[in-house]
Amino acid sequence: MAVSTSFAGAKLEALLLKSSSANTTTSSSSRVSPTSSFCKPIRTRRALMQSQRGVRCEVAASDAPIQADQAGGSNVSALEQLKTSAADRYTKERSSIVVIGLSVHTAPVEMREKLAIPEAEWPRAIGELCGLNHIEEAAVLSTCNRMEIYVVALSQHRGVKEVTEWMSKTSGIPVSELCKHRFLLYNNDATQHLFEVSAGLDSLVLGEGQILAQVKQVVRVGQGVVGFGRNISGLFKHAITVGKRVRTETNIAAGAVSVSSAAVELALMKLPEPSHTTARMLVIGAGKMGKLVIKHLVAKGCTKMVVVNRSEERVAAIREEMNGAEIIYKPLTEMLTCAAEADVVFTSTASETPLFLKEHVKDLPAVGQEAGGLRLFIDISVPRNVGSCVADVETARVYNVDDLKEVVAANKEDRLRKAMEAQAIIAEESKQFEAWRDSLETVPTIKKLRAYAERIRAAELDKCLSKMGDDISKKTRRAVDDLSRGIVNKLLHGPMQHLRCDGSDSRTLSETLENMHALNRMFSLETEISVLEQKIRAKVEQTQK
Repeated sequence: MAVSTSFAGAKLEALLLKSSSANTTTSSSSRVSPTSSFCKPIRTRRALMQSQRGVRCEVAASDAPIQADQAGGSNVSALEQLKTSAADRYTKERSSIVVIGLSVHTAPVEMREKLAIPEAEWPRAIGELCGLNHIEEAAVLSTCNRMEIYVVALSQHRGVKEVTEWMSKTSGIPVSELCKHRFLLYNNDATQHLFEVSAGLDSLVLGEGQILAQVKQVVRVGQGVVGFGRNISGLFKHAITVGKRVRTETNIAAGAVSVSSAAVELALMKLPEPSHTTARMLVIGAGKMGKLVIKHLVAKGCTKMVVVNRSEERVAAIREEMNGAEIIYKPLTEMLTCAAEADVVFTSTASETPLFLKEHVKDLPAVGQEAGGLRLFIDISVPRNVGSCVADVETARVYNVDDLKEVVAANKEDRLRKAMEAQAIIAEESKQFEAWRDSLETVPTIKKLRAYAERIRAAELDKCLSKMGDDISKKTRRAVDDLSRGIVNKLLHGPMQHLRCDGSDSRTLSETLENMHALNRMFSLETEISVLEQKIRAKVEQTQK
């Protein structure tokens, strides 16, 4: 376990107390997933299989209590281990970035909708996650296709266990069931995964644009939230940069690039071709998803449709934007009446309960043969707006977000080529992010060195001014003060330069960390470690009484 001297005091003491009675060594280089692959579903399945063979939700052997007859020796060992990890945490082990997730590739929609967290609840979720013993920072990415928790964990194993139990508690899904469908990724793999998500490589529709907007929303909501810290915030901001760059430098966004556009393409695949422009379209919900459905319907030549929504204002705004299309507004109270007159029903609302059940659909008038004779319900909402029981109605067909895979199956060769181009960008950006994160390790030393130099400068300045007497002018005082500052800044320039690097090669980074440790030793900047050791020893002695 890596001990972070910046960790909140109360949580640190509780963690150290646990450490005195348990062996908490966890390898920071352990992996649950293999390295990157161009086809994410394959990569995710491999990660899932490895998680089932390796990291599990049960308490591992490393959590076993120390036997009474070994208590003394084990406590000494724990002290030495914690002391060493505190002194060398930059080069040996540090807090890990971990993603614990379930996506359309690993879990059915029934499970994802139970785990879904509304945007308004993200700050609360971050607070609860950071209240766990081994979690320092957290973020929630909850969409119709995924529920992913990103954390900075002091211990990979314990952090994963705590977050999985939290997910189980909030969703009502047993831990054992979550473990069957979750995927776990650590550090570089977690970073690369988020970059792929932001770039649209992990979406059902390659290059989907909406996911980038959702990643941006995570940052917007997280600003100012305690627990959305420097590492997680930096990770998501860099992911936004990656998503933009991939879309700019590759042709990944060509064609169907959103869930909404894929939904429209799926509907047209199921309808007879002659009815593509004449089929009666109904869109329920005029939010972001609904608006995109309307936009893509118009782009495919459907110039007339009915839109059901709570208020008319949004529909009116969409009507103005889609100049030339006939968009008819109807209130929610007329939803069933409108469904009876529609050949295709798109649903995209935030309702937490189904809008359509079997009893609502079974008595609706039949769809004409010119439109295929079947009423299509295309539900792109999570939680679902159309109950699974509707599929039992012979005259209806129900499709949800998982069924959009059929649209994605087209043009596989082109998808892989674009993914390869995007992966090259992601690999480059991943190195830059890791270099930035590594550079954070020297920040405490830079601050302590500057503070040390400032204390000496201020003390010597006071001595000098006192010798010069009280009758010196303000101009002279300012000149002497500026002189002392200039000398200190010039003396610090060299050491500061050697504490900064861009991480472009491992040699430079290694040298920077060596310089950091050398300066810490030369100027005795690691006084916090002795204080930390005293706290650990006090906790150990307290448990032995």
